[in-house]
Amino acid sequence: MKNTMEYKGYIGSVEFSEKDNLFFGKVMGIRPLLSYEGTTAQELVADFHEAVDDYLALCREEGTEPETAYKGSFNVRISPELHKQAVIYAQGSQKSLNSFVEEAIAAYVAKREI
Repeated sequence: MKNTMEYKGYIGSVEFSEKDNLFFGKVMGIRPLLSYEGTTAQELVADFHEAVDDYLALCREEGTEPETAYKGSFNVRISPELHKQAVIYAQGSQKSLNSFVEEAIAAYVAKREI
C-alpha cells in the first residue's frame, strides 16, 4: 500500500485522521501549500486533482511558471570527513561524485521498496 498519489507530475501525500474520519494530504516538493481532503478515497483523489488543476490555472492566469518538484538537483550537507571519503571512493572507482551519490541512493532506495 502507498501513502502517495500522482497527478500531472505532482506527488500528493495521503493521510487519515481517525478523530475527524477524514482523509487529507498536501502536494509534496513545492513551496506553495496545496492541500486537499475527502471523507472517502474517491473524494480525496478528486480534491487532489482539483487542487493541482486550480494551481496550474492560477499560474496560467498570473503568467507565472508553476513550480515542479524533484528536478533531480538538490544540496546535501554531510560531514567534511564523509565528503572526503566519498570523493576518494568515487575517484578510485573512476566515477564522478554525482554518479557515486546517485548509485548509492538508488541502491538504498531499491532495498527499502516494498
